[in-house]
Amino acid sequence: MTQTQIHTSTRFTLHRAWLVAGVTFVAILGAAGFRATPGVLITPLEEEFGWSRGTISSAVSVNLILYGLTAPFAAALMDRFGIRRVVAAALVLVAAGSGLTVFMTASWQLVLLWGVFVGLGTGSMALVFVATITQRWFVKRRGTVTGVLTAAGATGQLIFLPVLAAIATTTGWRAAALTVTGAALAVVPLVLWFVREYPADVGLPPYGASEIVPAPPRAGGAARRALNVLRSASRTSTFWLLAGGFAVCGASTNGLVATHLIPASHDHGMPETTAANLLAIIGIFDILGTIFSGWLTDRFDSRVLLGAYYALRGLSLLILPSLIAATVRPSMVIFILVYGLDWVATVPPTIALCREHFGADAPVVYGWVFAAHQVGAAIAATGAGLVRNFTGDYNPAWITSGILCFFAAVMSVRIGRSQPAVAAS
Repeated sequence: MTQTQIHTSTRFTLHRAWLVAGVTFVAILGAAGFRATPGVLITPLEEEFGWSRGTISSAVSVNLILYGLTAPFAAALMDRFGIRRVVAAALVLVAAGSGLTVFMTASWQLVLLWGVFVGLGTGSMALVFVATITQRWFVKRRGTVTGVLTAAGATGQLIFLPVLAAIATTTGWRAAALTVTGAALAVVPLVLWFVREYPADVGLPPYGASEIVPAPPRAGGAARRALNVLRSASRTSTFWLLAGGFAVCGASTNGLVATHLIPASHDHGMPETTAANLLAIIGIFDILGTIFSGWLTDRFDSRVLLGAYYALRGLSLLILPSLIAATVRPSMVIFILVYGLDWVATVPPTIALCREHFGADAPVVYGWVFAAHQVGAAIAATGAGLVRNFTGDYNPAWITSGILCFFAAVMSVRIGRSQPAVAAS
């Protein structure tokens, strides 16, 4: 081989960061299966066990709370024990929580398996996994990579929702739960074989850097570090504005639409498989919107982007009550398009603002901000179920969520310019 050929071959060698990012995408996609199941399984569980929609929604709420509260500790655990161990264990826990539901006979078992097991498992990888990978492996293209990895959850929804709805309808909800178990377990070997902790572990600089950055020593006291970071970050208005806006984000997406759009559509006479397909289509546009949001985050003010995203979401939710019907009308298709583009578009600018304001502690800070996201989601999941029980429809929930989104838009644009990073570790 000539010198020119060697030079050309070297120039076009794919950086290991892209392989790590690819496996991260697949891992998040694998865990997304169970995140997609609540809306599909609410009605089958209600029909088989006679549990009220409020009871089932309470299990979803436990799941959402733990999904969020686990995140900051998971980020610290990744620093302590390594990404591979934490993510592999999380996927196994998701698989166990999903698979064991086929044996349950009481509602407390639903709360334990669906709420606690899966909440802890998915929370241990969640979006802090994305923040950690991009922080360690990328200098350039961080916003774009964040958008692509965040879209993995939407891709999982896109893949699993129609499949799980069809399985639950034709074979039963237990077969759907076991399908999720298999998908989560299939990803574990990929994580163990291909993911490395830092670029320095394989003798490389981060993507976009020119020098190898030595891997830091393993951090001790993961819980202590997570709490110290929270104590330090909570002294800033930026943290509370980000957390407040993200709480509304969770309430208006995971808690409300992801959990209740299918049963709400069913209330109006729409078949569950059709409603599940609508959520899947949201997933298609979510992928496009999140990737585009990552691209925008690399180029524009993240505060302005967040304000625009929340305002647009609020407007779409305010008009949703007039759109739901037994059949899919063109106006509903427009809602699905707009709402889908906006679904997780908030994540790249939120992570970017955490990085700008909190430096090396950004993944843990984002974990706490994400915890607020899931608390908001849990409140909305239970609240919407109770609203349905007492009023007979979901309209008050849609309207309240839309108004809250406008408050989130105001909070976002009130975030100040970048300050010196807060160091708590």
